[in-house]
Order: sequence, then structure tokens, then C-alpha cells
Amino acid sequence: MAQRPKSDVSPLGPPASPPAANSAFSSSPPPPTKPWYSRGYLPHFDQPHLVQSLTFRLHDAVPEEVVQIWKRKLAWIENLPAADPREVKLRKLIARYEDAGHGACWLRDPRIAALVEDSLLHFDGQRYRMIAWCIMPNHVHGLIETREEWPLASVVQPWKSYTAHIANEILGRSGTFWFREYHDRFIRDDQHFANAVRYIEINPVKARLVRSPEEWRWSSAWRGRDR
Repeated sequence: MAQRPKSDVSPLGPPASPPAANSAFSSSPPPPTKPWYSRGYLPHFDQPHLVQSLTFRLHDAVPEEVVQIWKRKLAWIENLPAADPREVKLRKLIARYEDAGHGACWLRDPRIAALVEDSLLHFDGQRYRMIAWCIMPNHVHGLIETREEWPLASVVQPWKSYTAHIANEILGRSGTFWFREYHDRFIRDDQHFANAVRYIEINPVKARLVRSPEEWRWSSAWRGRDR
């Protein structure tokens, strides 16, 4: 069994030094004129830190051919607004398929789940603030407060590349681990924030894996984290 490398400097990178240039958000819609921000443990409008919900999944969790069938049936087109009924329906179909536990579900392995959770929390408080998270058998949810020098894309990419490499070693396999894209959405207001936290932490209950959010080991609900 491959062991995780031991080093004084994490393979995820040195702590909190900003990249040479900010990368653009490839999948986020442009933020509103006055986006919703967070400061400390309570939501406010007074800091330039955008709060984002995101989901990324294993490469085999939702087959691309299945997604294409849904898109055709919905008459889905590129760059639909997030509130468009077709976009909302597509997200619901994908989420339902994920929760059904399709694919290899490598994140069900405690070694892989621990690897992913450690990666999510590695730079918490430095490059971003991790507000809520949940590691499901074939996908991951997170709610983070970004920082100006660390846009979301520069946060997610190290998570995925590092965990894919180590997970493949642990599993004794090679090849694609994560699906290439991730879904993200900025938080609009207090109610949206509360809904996002609940959606993330209730996911194992909806998927009938546990009876209450606090029972799911790989989540912020289990840790009882303050917000």
C-alpha cells in the first residue's frame, strides 16, 4: 500500500503565498454589483471576500453520455442563467444521480475520504475560509469564503491534483480520478447562505447514508464547526 509522502512542506504547496497572477473564474457567473460577503463567523456586507458553494465529483460518478441525454431533453444551451428552469432541473438531475452512489465511489474508503478532508482543511484560514463541507462516496461539497489573492480556481486545482495523485497510489491504480469540471455558485444573501449550509450537511441524510447530519464522519456537521 502506498503511503502519503512525509515532508515539512505539504505537496499542496507552501502556506499562503499569493500566485503570480489571479486566474479567472471559468464557471462562475459574474458577481452582482453588490455581492454578499462574509466576515468572521457571521455574514456581513463589509468585506471583499466572496462566499462560494462548490461541488466536484469523481470522473465516473455521472457518465457524460447521461448528462448529454438530459441536456437534449431539456433543450439546454450554454451559458444559461443559474435560475433558468432548465439549468435548475439539470443540477437536480445530476445531484440525484450522484446521491444514488453510481461509479466506483472511491471516497467511501476512509483513507481516501480522510485524504480529501485533510486537503480541504489544509489552507483553511490562510488561502480561504472553509465554512461547510461534506465528502460523499462519489462527490464533494464545500462552502468557502475566498480571498482576493486566491480565486476559487486556484484553490480547487491543488485540491484535485494532489488528492488524485495520492488516492491513485493508495488504490493501486492510475488514470483519471476526478471529473475535469466543478460547479460553483456565489452566495447571494443570508437565506441563500443558510440554505447552502443545510444542503451540504443534509446530503448524507438525503442519500440515506445516515439518519442525521452529525452522524456522517466526513463533514462539517460531524465536527460541529462554528460559523
